[in-house]
Amino acid sequence: MSAQGKQRRLTTTSIRAMKGSERIVCLTAYTTPITRLLDPHCDLLLVGDSVGMVLYGMDTTVGVTLDMMIAHGRAVMRGTARACVIVDLPFGSYQESKEQAFRSAVRVMQETGCDGIKLEGGEEMAETVAFLTSRGVPVFGHVGLMPQLVNTAGGFRSLGHSEQEAQKIRRDALAVADAGAFAIVVEGTVEPLAREITASLAVPTIGIGASPACDGQVLVSDDMLGLFADFKPRFVKRYAELGPLVSQAVENYAEEVRSGRFPAPEHTFQPRR
Repeated sequence: MSAQGKQRRLTTTSIRAMKGSERIVCLTAYTTPITRLLDPHCDLLLVGDSVGMVLYGMDTTVGVTLDMMIAHGRAVMRGTARACVIVDLPFGSYQESKEQAFRSAVRVMQETGCDGIKLEGGEEMAETVAFLTSRGVPVFGHVGLMPQLVNTAGGFRSLGHSEQEAQKIRRDALAVADAGAFAIVVEGTVEPLAREITASLAVPTIGIGASPACDGQVLVSDDMLGLFADFKPRFVKRYAELGPLVSQAVENYAEEVRSGRFPAPEHTFQPRR
């Protein structure tokens, strides 16, 4: 394909400009084959640290490493032609200092070719967000329920029910936006509060368990495709049930191998004559 005819991928600037004009479609992605299926339909692909739970069987995202995120970031970049790609910074790779965050972010962007990074945190991370963005690292913020803090937050639960919680989430979202984030995930936050935050910010909000009023929505792809069956969060809508289809296909394969019906002659190579 010529340089003139090659499709241009969306950028973080493109995503920010969608605020108030069109809804942003976002899904998680971890592998090249699935990315190729998602890419034509998504504006934003997130290489999430949810990979630890979805692909590696971890109970939380805390055990995910920077090397894991880079490996999956590379895989996703090989499968994209259109979507803007953001890679999560995993737990422990950015909280120590803004300098540590910069080193981790630069490594991710240089080694994957992604468009930016995502980190969790509000007021306490605003200085880090400003440090990164002023040095050329686009930052996707994340407030509300923060899975990397599950061990201190008392588990996965919705937030914003009390006025104290609501005020904290409001301050967090404003601080991250003011620090230069191009967009912000609002997760596990009561609907009226997520709606209010969306209306108050100049940057897009991407909801997950938040509000239909958010500027976009994100789901874990394996959740919405019915491939991850360990549990189903309230905010997930299953658009397919691929798990049973995969199980049935494997059952059929196993039966044919055991009965000798696979491989058939058309699946084998014969000598050339």
